[in-house]
Amino acid sequence: MDQNLPIYLQISHYIENEILNGHFISDDKVPSTNEFSKIMNVNPATAGKGLNELVEQGVLYKKRGLGMFVTKEAKEIIVAKRKQQFMEQTLPALLKEANQLGLTQEEIINMIKEA
Repeated sequence: MDQNLPIYLQISHYIENEILNGHFISDDKVPSTNEFSKIMNVNPATAGKGLNELVEQGVLYKKRGLGMFVTKEAKEIIVAKRKQQFMEQTLPALLKEANQLGLTQEEIINMIKEA
């Protein structure tokens, strides 16, 4: 559990990561709100909020009475969203730090290649 991130977002990120890693593929059933609430020891409403967040994004779809399932477009949606976040959040922070350290473009590229 990450204390800096709301629990419902942690649940959403967990499912996103499982999709990106190939553990959930198109039309796979994901754990229910009750299963997440038991595993993470949270209120079912909190777990449901995390799952519904992914439904709103088009990553999951609901089958009434059966649960939630991975959409065919899920992986592409997640990759596009995370690329956008990388461009807007991670990369600017990295470049700001590199600038403060006086790193040249070549040094940054070499560090990326080494990593």
